[in-house]
Amino acid sequence: MANIALNKNSLNREKSNLKTFNRYLPALELKRQQLMMERKKAEDAVKEVCEHIKQIEKTVKEQLPMLACEEISVEGLVQVTHVVLGEQNIVGTVVPIVEKVDIVVTPYSYLAKPHWVDFLVECLRKMVKLHVEMQVCKLRYQAISKATRTTSQRVNLLSKVLIPRSNKNIAKINIFMSDMDRAAVVNAKISKTKMIS
Repeated sequence: MANIALNKNSLNREKSNLKTFNRYLPALELKRQQLMMERKKAEDAVKEVCEHIKQIEKTVKEQLPMLACEEISVEGLVQVTHVVLGEQNIVGTVVPIVEKVDIVVTPYSYLAKPHWVDFLVECLRKMVKLHVEMQVCKLRYQAISKATRTTSQRVNLLSKVLIPRSNKNIAKINIFMSDMDRAAVVNAKISKTKMIS
């Protein structure tokens, strides 16, 4: 950083900067805290969706052991045709939300397929929707984490670099100006004594 000019203009500029930094620091700190809270919520949402997926997998394993029979084809029964994502503003950070998931069940013959395929189709519908929600939850978590990192860097920049630097510069200018004032008084006294003598 270039040397600072030791005059009243620099002093006023540094005081103005310090005032601005101190005004914005609490707002940034609050934003950081809110983002950290939202990041925790997003992390919990990812865990919750994972738990739902595990529960469905466990249910299918327990109740449909007949899936091991390869003679009955269950491929392509459920497909996602359309996903509508919306946007949500969280403390100035835009994150995606799932608004709608269109799932199509491929028609199948009730006579050609066993009765348990209906239960399987319902489980697959839930599972597919949960996988879409999982991907969006992960995107939300990443966006909020990035915003939290950026805000934390700004808070640290203000609190650990800019504010201490401004305080240091103000002190330096004040010391220099007091020294100059003292030197002026001393010079005035010396001149006065020389004029009297």
